[in-house]
Amino acid sequence: MLIPGFLVRGKVRRDHGGEGFRASDIGAATARVLLCLGEMGAEYELVPVDFFTREQKSPHHLARNAFGLVPVLEDGDLLLFESRAIARYVLRKYKSSGPDLVREGSLEESAMVDLWLEVEAQQYEKGILPIFFQIMVVPVLYGGVPDEKLVADGVEKLVKVLDVYEARLSQSKHLAVDFVSLADLSHVPFAHYIMATPCASLFQSRPHAKAWWDSLASRPACKKVTAALLT
Repeated sequence: MLIPGFLVRGKVRRDHGGEGFRASDIGAATARVLLCLGEMGAEYELVPVDFFTREQKSPHHLARNAFGLVPVLEDGDLLLFESRAIARYVLRKYKSSGPDLVREGSLEESAMVDLWLEVEAQQYEKGILPIFFQIMVVPVLYGGVPDEKLVADGVEKLVKVLDVYEARLSQSKHLAVDFVSLADLSHVPFAHYIMATPCASLFQSRPHAKAWWDSLASRPACKKVTAALLT
């Protein structure tokens, strides 16, 4: 199983010194897939895609993903892109090897996983992504100054989402069901980034959201993957 899906950051690339990852190589979408592979104990090979030379727009990569993005999964003759679709595939393929993170044995529980995964993609990410980009990407990769208005707009959106999460997590240990699922794990990469910034207080000031994050961050697969993310 090949995962063409991490970025070679050129001059800002720095060795992390563990598990074959480099700290600035792995993007959030690829990390989402690696979390699922790690949870299931699946074997895989990471293949670098050099965004600085625009390898993602090469004919070879466009044949794998016509949108020119990462990650992509190659499993025999199967080609998949979009990290959440890849994550679902991995969890279904290796369902006998690890925890049941998509809850396909129950129509109701699997529907709840799908619901909160949609919330993560459509609500949470739209708030947290501009914060991450402005605070961590703009200074590190472009040597620029964060746009504080864009950060504030992202914070405003994320606060509303986390208020909903806090209410939900006051009734359930995890978002979809009472045990961890893909809907929870999909939040990890961007949350990990934000926890290294002053915006960590958005989680820490909400006791149920903080407990939820702490439980996710303590999982072995999460520790391994987040140790390789740029912070």
